[in-house]
Amino acid sequence: MTKTSSFSAPKGIPDYVPPGSAEFVAVRDGLIRAARLAGYGHIELPVFEDTGLFARGVGESTDVVSKEMYTFPDRGDRSVTLRPEGTAGVMRAVIEHGLDRGQLPVKLVYNGPFFRYERPQAGRYRQLQQVGIEAIGVDDPALDAEVIAIADAGFRGLGLDGFRLELTSLGDETCRPQYRELLQEFLFGLPLDEETKRRAQLNPLRVLDDKRPEVREMTAGAPLMIDHLSESAKTHFEQVLGHLDALGVPYVVNPRMVRGLDYYTKTTFEFVHDGLGAQSGIGGGGRYDGLMAQLGGQPLSGIGFGLGVDRTVLALQAEGKTAGDAARCEVFGVPLGEAAKQRLVVVAAHLRAAGISVDLAYGGRGVKGAMKAADRSGAKFTLVLGDRDLTEETIGLKDMATGEQRQIPLDEVVGAVREALDVSS
Repeated sequence: MTKTSSFSAPKGIPDYVPPGSAEFVAVRDGLIRAARLAGYGHIELPVFEDTGLFARGVGESTDVVSKEMYTFPDRGDRSVTLRPEGTAGVMRAVIEHGLDRGQLPVKLVYNGPFFRYERPQAGRYRQLQQVGIEAIGVDDPALDAEVIAIADAGFRGLGLDGFRLELTSLGDETCRPQYRELLQEFLFGLPLDEETKRRAQLNPLRVLDDKRPEVREMTAGAPLMIDHLSESAKTHFEQVLGHLDALGVPYVVNPRMVRGLDYYTKTTFEFVHDGLGAQSGIGGGGRYDGLMAQLGGQPLSGIGFGLGVDRTVLALQAEGKTAGDAARCEVFGVPLGEAAKQRLVVVAAHLRAAGISVDLAYGGRGVKGAMKAADRSGAKFTLVLGDRDLTEETIGLKDMATGEQRQIPLDEVVGAVREALDVSS
């Protein structure tokens, strides 16, 4: 009878265990690598922050703040919240540590878990894993294009190609207020339910993001921000598109796009993969020019993105692709007896110090069991050491692909294994 644990992971929070965890790590590291190549430095953020940071920075009218945050009092009766997104925390850190007073733009990359309380389903978790970047302090359409191109390169570098980039402009402070009034006038003339009317009062753009068919039908003729941009916002957006064209980054302009966070202005974008069904977004972001001042810092602009590691893994699977190999050692050691095990442990340490991955057959297995373990390990070579080998100061090096085995001097094992691995690769 199989014994099971009395505990399981919380609902909606996935575990990543071998061998599948290798793909998760490969996707995460691949998305980070694209940012590193563009000069983004690492920032490590707290997992929880003062609740007010997210309420003020993300927006109290958003679903994230009003419905999805994990908020609780700590032992000092202070209200803290598990981070639902990364941008507000990055801005807080930039202000607190004075990074905004140095060289601009401040370019930062981060990764890790974020938390939102919502109904768990495929690709939508309560603990979601993201890679994010922020470029703060310079309002330049070329920087917008760089941020978008980094995300595009990250996805393509993993072998993903069945996605599309959708983007639009959400205007700036010179045209947003007038558009808000125009949109509200339109929405207040519709037979909306009470909750949707309240949303239209607080943040009318959010109504355009409503997924219910009846609401989408009613708002089909709504005025769109992209048709009411100021000259400066229009010029900015056209220049972003021009840079993307020059970089060869394909895109689709989606005038009805509305991101779920209040701080977005001007360039706003999302990467979509239709192979994921209803939860098709694999990442997105935009410009947030008023956020730093809103959080008590200088009136500096910024742009960034958050890319879903979980979603990207699912998108690769939808395309029948994988990223990363399961953690496998290059060499597997088979000791025949306790004296041989003691020596082979030292040999393994020397090989690891030389950068070669090594595992051993532990637990006093016989020859047959140890060789089966070597087969299952996926190692390219096996080192076999017995009492006779110890006497002769040699060790057996077996090629697992061909079955060929040869004896090599123990004091030459590191060089011999390196040479064998180079030849086999």
